[in-house]
Amino acid sequence: MTDLEYLGWNPFFASNFAPYERDGLIPGRIAIEQKTHFLVATAGGELRASLAGKLRFETRGEEDVPGVGDWVALRPTPGERTATIIHVLPRKSKFSRKAVGRESVEQTVAANIDVIFLINAIDRTFNLRRLERYLVLAAGSGARPAVVLNKSDLCADLSGVLNDVRAVTAQVPVYVMSAARGEGLDVIRTSLGIGVTGAFLGPSGVGKSTIINRLLGLAKLKTSEVRDYDGKGRHTTSHREMVVLPSGGILIDTPGMRELQLWEADEGIQEVFEEIESLAAACRFRDCHHNQEPDCAVRKALEEGTLDEGRYTSYLKLQREIERQSRKYDTRAQALEKERTKRLTSHHKRSYKKK
Repeated sequence: MTDLEYLGWNPFFASNFAPYERDGLIPGRIAIEQKTHFLVATAGGELRASLAGKLRFETRGEEDVPGVGDWVALRPTPGERTATIIHVLPRKSKFSRKAVGRESVEQTVAANIDVIFLINAIDRTFNLRRLERYLVLAAGSGARPAVVLNKSDLCADLSGVLNDVRAVTAQVPVYVMSAARGEGLDVIRTSLGIGVTGAFLGPSGVGKSTIINRLLGLAKLKTSEVRDYDGKGRHTTSHREMVVLPSGGILIDTPGMRELQLWEADEGIQEVFEEIESLAAACRFRDCHHNQEPDCAVRKALEEGTLDEGRYTSYLKLQREIERQSRKYDTRAQALEKERTKRLTSHHKRSYKKK
């Protein structure tokens, strides 16, 4: 087992890296993403790296910039612990959301993940509809989702919460733990073998950093108590970070997300709301919006009580959000491609004149 394999290196990345190896570059994996620089894990240790000018120039937007978990081709600086990122290797999977703000821009939260742990605190802040939103995004990531219900020591009705969660998670595994008491951590250890990458995703205050500290056996990541008056946590993780566990697995910790807007989630909607999608196939109209249309199988199930009203409302809300994002993205994508073509044309003209 090589040092790179402990970091998640496998034949998929090796085959994509082969052309760059002939140019004298080395592979590395983004461990920490900062504003202008990156901390990259390599077989020879960590290097501080920045983007090559050509790579920065050719990026279409934030979705093309390397993020935590990405494998990159590096040109090390001789005699220094620095390097230049020349190329980003193709991703096996990624978890993306719409970046915070008005513009329709993709933000890659974590890349090349094998398992996404959706961390939820089952205290008074638990929200089933929020869990559905995370499940929709995770379903389209290319990674295996798993739901982790933390703070079981603060749950007054564990069996009731489990019933509610299992009603919306279909075949997704559900794990219960109490990080504060060190209970239930083995389910994460056994999910992450050597070279297997997991990502922790969830809102502030659910205990992501506490769980990682327990798995590491030390207080590597900063944690804080939740606020007494509303049970919400403060952002103790301010950036995404990749850590290697003593057992050999890899975990990516992410800041708590107060705003999680959908991005390319059509597949996720179909998977997470499978029972509603099946009903929709029996509607009279193929483009039925399940609102006031006649002979709507979804509305009929709702009236008969065989479809939960909360699920129905959540489904419609997420569908409308996806449609709205799709319209915004199409407009923005056209504008970005036009601007990119303009930049490249201008660059080629300047290069031609120099000749």
